[in-house]
Amino acid sequence: MKQHTRVKICGITRIEDALVAAAMGVDAIGLVFYENSPRNVEIEQAAAICRQLPAFVTTVALFLDAEQAVVNDVLEQVPVDLLQFHGAEDPAYCERFARPYIKALGMGRLNQQGLISQSKAYKNARGLLLDSHEPGAAGGTGEVFDWNSIPVLNKPVILAGGLTVSNVAEAVSRVRPWAVDVSSGVEADKGIKSVELMSAFMQEVENANR
Repeated sequence: MKQHTRVKICGITRIEDALVAAAMGVDAIGLVFYENSPRNVEIEQAAAICRQLPAFVTTVALFLDAEQAVVNDVLEQVPVDLLQFHGAEDPAYCERFARPYIKALGMGRLNQQGLISQSKAYKNARGLLLDSHEPGAAGGTGEVFDWNSIPVLNKPVILAGGLTVSNVAEAVSRVRPWAVDVSSGVEADKGIKSVELMSAFMQEVENANR
């Protein structure tokens, strides 16, 4: 069976970038609701982006140790499909919003047994996003972690951390993840996506899928 690795482009801040990504066949876009991030998006802009997107593009809202009221405020105003928790949120917190979610896990100090344990703890997560940052820290470092450290898990794996046009085909071929997640690797500047890099990234994933 032909492999089909899905693609999420995270850190979208502009309608034009979201529409270009959708036209290229991206499966999901990520909207960052974390004030300390250079890719943080205001609620009004996020809502405008979601309203412009065509059908069958999943919208993901990213939070990092946010107060419950912050998440609720976003959910009341932005029609997102999926939540992504990127900090030290425990399973009870993640499930509090009665929405499907994915949990990001920092691979900086997490060994294989620890990752398996986390996978079991977040049993209701729709997937685990593996990034290169320290556990509980913000992602977007642009650094790659050791892909050989990923054990067989009982959850779909979303591979992140330093993915670029030059290494994503190798990542897809070696890890065979459910999806790949890219942000800085397709940017002209922080929060501003490059049409050329997004196109090349999508092509490299397609090449690896073949």
